[in-house]
Amino acid sequence: MSAVLPHSGASRAARMLRGVLIPVAVVVIWQIVTGLGWINPIILPSPLAVVTKWWQYLKPTVVMADGFSAWLESSELLMDATHSLHRVIMGFIVGAGIALPLGLLMGTSTRVYGLFNPLVQVVRPIPPIAYIPLAILWFGLGNPPAFFLIALGAFFPVLMNTIAGVRHVDGIYLRAARNLGAGQLTIFRRVILPAATPYILSGVRIGIGTAFIVVIVAEMIAVNNGLGYRILEAREYMWSDKIIAGMLTIGLLGLVIDLGMDRLNNHLLKWHRGLETK
Repeated sequence: MSAVLPHSGASRAARMLRGVLIPVAVVVIWQIVTGLGWINPIILPSPLAVVTKWWQYLKPTVVMADGFSAWLESSELLMDATHSLHRVIMGFIVGAGIALPLGLLMGTSTRVYGLFNPLVQVVRPIPPIAYIPLAILWFGLGNPPAFFLIALGAFFPVLMNTIAGVRHVDGIYLRAARNLGAGQLTIFRRVILPAATPYILSGVRIGIGTAFIVVIVAEMIAVNNGLGYRILEAREYMWSDKIIAGMLTIGLLGLVIDLGMDRLNNHLLKWHRGLETK
């Protein structure tokens, strides 16, 4: 066992090295091109300029002694990220909270599936961005239209994956449970739901990613704070370094959320993937 661990660590280090190789190469080429003055810095600022602007965008303007809340609120980036994450979480809870029970019903009941599926198939291809005029008309400006658009973006990935998970449960398991005398509720709780869980979690992961995309668009239209709003504001003044800094922040937040969901999936699905508890 001790001989396997160094090899495993070396393999992990090699994978991490391969993972950062291309991004580092892109940054180096970017710095060389902008440093030589081949591109107007208003069009594409250098990585150093972006990092400098990102730090200015991040750092608080008051000292910690004034209180944590005041310290946090004085950082424009932290407040924008907080507002964006709040909208993502609230919108996702609403969208997934409706999609999950509806998907379970549509997956287990042919009658419910036949009733709702035509409407779902008509509405599903419409991108959430197309609802922006209606969202503003129905809810006005501020958080409500953003919550609506984010919920809409998260709804269909969770719904469709839940339906697929329930409908792909192996019939052998269902027949075996019935032969053992299990009732419908027991079959649903002990057979259908566990078997559909990998599909549901995949839908949740996709839904959160979609919600994060939609929130940026919503913030560019309906609210006056958040990362999307700040990027649009920077465009008005041609602050391309701040635009890229905001984009990189979105990418980092999305990466953290995705890694967190991946770890959660691995933890919840150890029984399904045969992973040993460490």
